[in-house]
Amino acid sequence: MRSEPIHSDNSTVTNGTRRNGSRGRRVMERAVDEVRRFLVMFLYLWVLFGLFALHQMIILHQEGMSFTIQGFALVNALVLAKVMLIAEDLRVGHWLRPRPLIYPIVGESMIFTVVFICFHVVEHVVIGLFKGETLRASVPVIGGGGLAGLLSVAMIFFVALIPFFGFRNLSRELGADRLKAMLFGTATR
Repeated sequence: MRSEPIHSDNSTVTNGTRRNGSRGRRVMERAVDEVRRFLVMFLYLWVLFGLFALHQMIILHQEGMSFTIQGFALVNALVLAKVMLIAEDLRVGHWLRPRPLIYPIVGESMIFTVVFICFHVVEHVVIGLFKGETLRASVPVIGGGGLAGLLSVAMIFFVALIPFFGFRNLSRELGADRLKAMLFGTATR
């Protein structure tokens, strides 16, 4: 007779008890959580960028120009949601969390505004260099150009990100189920 534990692909026998893939379940739960986080970020950014694109289209139409960029809103939302997910996994702004809620909400909004603008610039520079443009020609014009344009776009992003980080931080503090019950009237378990 064998006295050592028997191992199989899906389960392990240890001291007479069986663990059915608890590690695999944890990996699957983490993957589902990451996909859910990504989708929330993507949808928020897609709505935000879609509204920016709609606004730009209306202004250009008033000037007699025709230009549609809704596809860019979708692609930018996908890319920046991934950037946001990676930055969160790198714990960007995590040091603000022990403070009162206003600090992480405003701080993370500010940090991610800078991250988004920097990523936008780097993305355009890399694409421009890939197309054979000079570094100077590759740097994008933000908000019509100049410091005033950059600051206006930064302020719009900053203000637009406050609700996202507000709900995220409130959910973390109160618990997702409690916040959902408070917002939508669903029963907590």
